[in-house]
Amino acid sequence: MPVALTRLLEIRDGVLEQYADVLTPQVRAALDALVPFDGRRRELMRARIARRLARAREHQRITFLAPDAVIGGTTIRVSDARAGRFDGGEVPRDLQRQWIQGTGPGAKPNTPLARSIRNVAYALLSGADGWMFDGEDALGQLSTMALDNQRNLALAIARAPIFMDAARAVADEMNAWAESFLGRRIIADWRAQLETTTVIFRARGLHLDDRHIRHADQRGFSASIVDATLFIVNNHEPLRSAGRSLVLYLPKIQTADEAALWNDMLGALESHLGLPAASIRTYVLVEQLEACFQLMEIRAALAPRFVGFNTGRWDYINSVADALAWDPSFVNPNIDAITMTYGYMRAYEDRVRRAVNTPDQLGRCALWQGGMEPNIPVGSPAGVQSGMTRAVAGAEREQREGASGKWVAHWKMVHIVRPVWERSGADNQLGRSFPPLEYTEDAAQALTQLEPAARTVRGARDLISVALQYGNAFGQGMQAAALKPADFFGNDDVLYLMEDMATGEIRLSILWEWLHKGAALTQHDEPAGVQAGDLFTAALFRRLLDEEYEKLQRASNRDVHDDSKRTTLPIARTIVETYVLEPTKLPWYIDLLNVTLGVQDLHEAERRIDMLRRAFADHGERLTENLDFDVAEVS
Repeated sequence: MPVALTRLLEIRDGVLEQYADVLTPQVRAALDALVPFDGRRRELMRARIARRLARAREHQRITFLAPDAVIGGTTIRVSDARAGRFDGGEVPRDLQRQWIQGTGPGAKPNTPLARSIRNVAYALLSGADGWMFDGEDALGQLSTMALDNQRNLALAIARAPIFMDAARAVADEMNAWAESFLGRRIIADWRAQLETTTVIFRARGLHLDDRHIRHADQRGFSASIVDATLFIVNNHEPLRSAGRSLVLYLPKIQTADEAALWNDMLGALESHLGLPAASIRTYVLVEQLEACFQLMEIRAALAPRFVGFNTGRWDYINSVADALAWDPSFVNPNIDAITMTYGYMRAYEDRVRRAVNTPDQLGRCALWQGGMEPNIPVGSPAGVQSGMTRAVAGAEREQREGASGKWVAHWKMVHIVRPVWERSGADNQLGRSFPPLEYTEDAAQALTQLEPAARTVRGARDLISVALQYGNAFGQGMQAAALKPADFFGNDDVLYLMEDMATGEIRLSILWEWLHKGAALTQHDEPAGVQAGDLFTAALFRRLLDEEYEKLQRASNRDVHDDSKRTTLPIARTIVETYVLEPTKLPWYIDLLNVTLGVQDLHEAERRIDMLRRAFADHGERLTENLDFDVAEVS
């Protein structure tokens, strides 16, 4: 049974004993101090769902805030935020040059510490300017992985012997790869190399509950508070002693009110620890359409701890589809057509770069970190050459458009993409001149602008295959996975892409959209008995789902783990089918995955999936608590 963690919180049985070095007395005291903020978080999450339901009911599009409104949780007027009448703070020295930030978790599922901590070694030896250690979309949540992630980071930051041993071995492996692929070593002095990458942490979003800690009254407790508290409390002393910044990436923010909550939570944590105000710095991932209507307001709500915005891709596309789920005229094309230069994505990127280059009252601007490069240089020579050419071209485009750097999903890609910014020479593009932001009807419409592009059976297969594989990977504990559609298994000319939670979200969103809006396929692209102009129907979806599922069942262990084919893969299929066929669009694929995490019995998974479906369809309520909280955690 759960036991008391603090005066106000309880923890799953066995977890505190297993992670006493992570859930220290200092951590527990800080969590207790931040408990009151969870009520405000819950109110904001209820407001999210209420806005979503109201938009669907009243057929409303998102709009800009009224200029005379006051940002919730602050005394800042919207007009002042837009005009830059706030002190945005200076960009810290170790964040001024972030040409390449790598992203990925610091732990592996079901792996002993000495091997799991190698993830951190690869990251800190990668040559990236910064590494966003992920507690969210790329970190599996199976068992105690979230706590393993925190432990590994703390040991690495403290330069514990177990980490240094791993780093020494990893450096040799990285040099061996570099000599064969690049014709040169990339690490001269591995100890010195460890000091070149800024440590950044991404906490889980406000919409998620922690899996191991809850309120004493058995209500779920904020994963955001848990993640931020553990990272800052356990690491602020060694990082600050080394002259390093304390940096968080804040995901899934939808409104400036939510940014204000983050600001207040981090301020309370600083006060509790005796840290200077705004010593915890923050990037914000612009992953939500609604946030793009409030960019300056979000900057102001987080000032002066705000550093910059990041333009991801999949989550943002998902948010646009979700916000317009009620609009039958809004139907996305094939996923591969929705690049950063497509319609509403182009407007989104342009709005972000204008926002960061709007000066505050002291003339300071903020950073724009470009989106993710998912390619991995593993495949046939022709496939790798083609993939790396695309990756470099994408980086060149973002640098040209004003980004100060970008993300990569694998350490090998640092050395492929970083030269784009090295050639430019400048540490960043702070203050580059762009037109001022506009708050007009035309500006709003641009953020949902569609452009003609294909919608095909082949595209549907891609969506279904990768969504199934992602759900299966999540169930196996791999929240970031190298994936490609099943039809390309064995074809090394088509590279695997590193995908995380966002790729599953958008693929199910588009499938739901095509089905429930009666989307017409634009062209005949395979012998599937479907012609251009035919509708994407439930019968066609079920048929394609059957076919793609069978391909995964027949796949080799390399592409689909054999031990998943009778456990987590059937559950992933049920989740995909439920989400896509359900008339009421569910807010998050992650909810369905979380509620079945650790479950291998299909009948029990189906029961939980139906319970979640009915809770939202009947009452507009998300099921976010860990249903296995009262089951003792097994190490």
